[in-house]
Amino acid sequence: MRFLKEISHPAFRVGLYYWNNKYLIKIEAGMYEQTYKVSEMDVASEDEVIQLLDEPFMLRVNERFGQMHDDFMHTIGRHEF
Repeated sequence: MRFLKEISHPAFRVGLYYWNNKYLIKIEAGMYEQTYKVSEMDVASEDEVIQLLDEPFMLRVNERFGQMHDDFMHTIGRHEF
């Protein structure tokens, strides 16, 4: 996997990678990570991939991080170690 660039965002760490003819968008928030794969056949350039990260999409990403956290806290609550 080849790192291409860091994409500036105020709330998340966003990295753009390239691997197996796909762009990978990795979005991190604390201990959680979301990865989105975009075929190079679906976009003409890195810039088009970055344009996908618009405000409505990133709001949904933020909601999903909240859901991930809730899911993980619930499973921890069901298991006492």
